[in-house]
Amino acid sequence: MTNAELNELKQRYVASGAASPDQHFAERAENAELWDADGKRFIDFAGGIGVLNIGHRHPKVVEAVKAQLDRVMHTCQTVMPYEGYVKVAEQLSRITPVRGHGKVMLANSGAEALENAVKVARAATGRSSVICFSGGYHGRTFMTMAMNGKVAPYRTDFGPMPGQVYRAPYPIDALGISEEDALNGLKMTLKTDANPRDTAAIVIEPVLGEGGFHAASPSFMKQLRELCDEHGILLIVDEVQSGFGRTGKMFAIEHTGVEPDIITMAKSMGDGMPISAVVGTDKHMDASGSNSLGGTYTGSPVSCAAVLAVLEVFEQEQILEKSQALGEKLGERFERWEHSFSCVRNSRHLGAMAAFDVVGADGEPDAQLTGALCKQARERGLILLSCGLYGNTIRFLMPVTISDEVLNEGLDIIESLLSELAR
Repeated sequence: MTNAELNELKQRYVASGAASPDQHFAERAENAELWDADGKRFIDFAGGIGVLNIGHRHPKVVEAVKAQLDRVMHTCQTVMPYEGYVKVAEQLSRITPVRGHGKVMLANSGAEALENAVKVARAATGRSSVICFSGGYHGRTFMTMAMNGKVAPYRTDFGPMPGQVYRAPYPIDALGISEEDALNGLKMTLKTDANPRDTAAIVIEPVLGEGGFHAASPSFMKQLRELCDEHGILLIVDEVQSGFGRTGKMFAIEHTGVEPDIITMAKSMGDGMPISAVVGTDKHMDASGSNSLGGTYTGSPVSCAAVLAVLEVFEQEQILEKSQALGEKLGERFERWEHSFSCVRNSRHLGAMAAFDVVGADGEPDAQLTGALCKQARERGLILLSCGLYGNTIRFLMPVTISDEVLNEGLDIIESLLSELAR
C-alpha cells in the first residue's frame, strides 16, 4: 500500500490520541536507514526513541529471534518457565551496578518496569510515598504519569493522578537550577510534603530523557545516595532511555560511581523487541509475596532471545567504545554550530546521548523554530526529535552503529537547515 492509502486508513481507524502526525509509513529498515511505503529513504536520528542503539534489524538479533520462533513463542513464564528468562536474569544481574547481589524481574515496557520498581520499593520498606524530579519522564500508565515531571501531553486529559507522588527540582545549570538548589529543594520536599518515614523511594533519571538530556553530576548523585541512606529510602534509577550503551557505558549511573538499590531498563535492551527489566538488591526484590510480580507476556521467550543476542553484540562489536566515539563526533559538530549559529546553545553529550538547545534572537527557548527544524529535516529525509521542558531541545538517538557516511549526511542536512532558518 502507498503512504496515501495508509494515511486514509489511519484517519478512519486509529484513535487520534495514538495516531502519528507523520504521513510516511515505514516499509523496511537497515541499521540507521528507513524506507517508507513509497520508497523514500530516511536517515534515522531517532532510533525508535532510543530503542535501536545497535541499529535496525541487527543480523544477530534477527537470527536469534527467528531461531526462537522455531522453538517456543509463549508459555507465560509463571505457568512454565524457560531458559531464556533465567539466562537474561543471570546476565543482567552480572552487569547491573546495584548494591549487593542483584535479582531480576522482566516486564514488557519502561512504564511497566517503573510501576513494578515502585511496588518492590513499597513492599521492601513498608512505606508508600515516592519522590520524583521536575522534567523527569517515566511512562504513560497512571502511576508513571503521576511520576512524570512534565504535564503536557502525557496527563493533560486524564483526570486525577494517583497520590503520594511528590516532586523535587532536577539540577539543570542551563535553566538556573544548581546542585545546591536541587538538594535544598529535595530536602524541603522531605520536610513539607513527603515525610521521610513514609517515603519508599526516590526515583531519578541519571540523564533526563524527555526533559532535555541533562545529566546529574556524580557529586549530586552521591549526595542523593547519602540522603537516601540517612532516611532508609530506596534509590531507584530509571535507565530506560539512558541505558544499554547510550552514554558510552552500559548504564549512565556508572559515570557517577553510585550504586542504586533498583535500576529499571527497557528500550535498547531488546533492539526493537518489547521487553524491560527491574534489577534490584536481592533482599528488596524478594520482599513481596509469591506470584506478586509478573504478567502474561513479561519476559517472553522471543524477547529474551533478542536480549541475549544484544548482549553478545555489545561484547563482540565494542558497542560502548562506538558510543563514546560517536559522542565525540557529535560534540565536535555541535561546538562548530554554536560558534556559527546564534540559535544553537548549550550543546551537551554524555557518550552518544547528545543534544543542543534552540533559542530565538532574544536568547529565549524557541519551540517554534525547533519544530520547524524537525519538520523540514523530515522533508529532506532525516528523522529528528525534539524534547525538553520548553520543547526547544534537539536530541540525537541514532544507532551507535551508524556509518560515518550516513552520520555526516544527516548532520549536513541539519547544518544546511540551520543556515537557512537562522537568518
